[in-house]
Amino acid sequence: MSPAAPPQPSPASPSLTPTGSALAARGARLLDWRVRFGALALIWGFSFLFIKVGTEGFAPFQVTFGRLLFGTAVLGVALVVKRDRLPRGARVWGHLTVAAFLLNALPFSLFAYAELTIPSTLAGICNATTPLWGMLLSLVALSEDRPTRIRAAGLGIGFMGVLTVLGAWQGFSGLDVTGTALALLASFSYAVGWIYVRRTLSDTGVSHLSLAGSQVGLATLQLAVVTPLFTSMPDSVEVVPLLAVIALGALGTGYAMLLQYGVVAEVGPTTASMVTYFIPVIATAAGVAVLGEQLTWNTPVGAVIVLAGAALTQTRTSRRRATGGPRLSARETPPSRVGMRPAGAERMGTRDDILAGASAPASPVRRTPDAGPGPEAQAGHVAAEAHP
Repeated sequence: MSPAAPPQPSPASPSLTPTGSALAARGARLLDWRVRFGALALIWGFSFLFIKVGTEGFAPFQVTFGRLLFGTAVLGVALVVKRDRLPRGARVWGHLTVAAFLLNALPFSLFAYAELTIPSTLAGICNATTPLWGMLLSLVALSEDRPTRIRAAGLGIGFMGVLTVLGAWQGFSGLDVTGTALALLASFSYAVGWIYVRRTLSDTGVSHLSLAGSQVGLATLQLAVVTPLFTSMPDSVEVVPLLAVIALGALGTGYAMLLQYGVVAEVGPTTASMVTYFIPVIATAAGVAVLGEQLTWNTPVGAVIVLAGAALTQTRTSRRRATGGPRLSARETPPSRVGMRPAGAERMGTRDDILAGASAPASPVRRTPDAGPGPEAQAGHVAAEAHP
């Protein structure tokens, strides 16, 4: 959710101390990357279920504040363990404040409000539209990222999938329009946020962990101001919703970002970004199996069409063909550039994978010119373009 989350660049950076790099390398060897990849998909997929359960005991802003608070705590511990430093400079902090709003505070809150009236399965599928919004926005905001015919076709196919999920031929009968619109707006916010991050935070020279922790921390402060203005303390605290919020923050926003960074550093951002396509599948399975949510045929069929369209929007013309020069693969990318991207959902990968961002479920996952959204929904500055 984590948040990032379209996609999705924070650095496995030059600023990491030898001690921090060594710790990350040792940690990466403890589990095969496929296991960590699967864990990441499960965490972000279940984030929508956690949001749904959390809103049964808390107001939406309280759910968002809780997830950000626990996510910040996990990332803060990681910063201390790796002896990393916070970013410096008013300019960087100003951009991080905007990124925190677009990639964390706003989409996380929108998903929480959306799930008051729509099933978690639908929210998870809406999160998968982040790359489609990113592709659409790139036509205006990213002149160097012009679409090919295949990518343009992917955009059209993806939005046909959205209409299928919503049952447009039935006049959206039985659909809560407001809740669905909020979920789609959350995914749109991820896409806008990732474009902003690419333009402002791709060359800070600060580690992905430092950027991610700072961004999520700023989002926590934003919600700390907003939440008391629009909510009151609950009369009682129920255990299950509280545990859901803790899991949403500690796992979906904090630990998921650390997992995503490790996968990106080991196998490259392109492979790591594939987690985006598993999130709506897991979110749907969790909603049906655990919450007993009902599915009509158009929901899974539309989801498949959305994912197919999103995949097509991520295709790129070979850089060798375009420029005549060599192109580095994900594994050949210089270590100092791998995973360099800012933090934040739900929502996905590199610029070539944008837009992207893990998810996010909700939380708490944001590209450099070389490295390039839930959400949520979602491995660098923000490892969660796909993050809800």
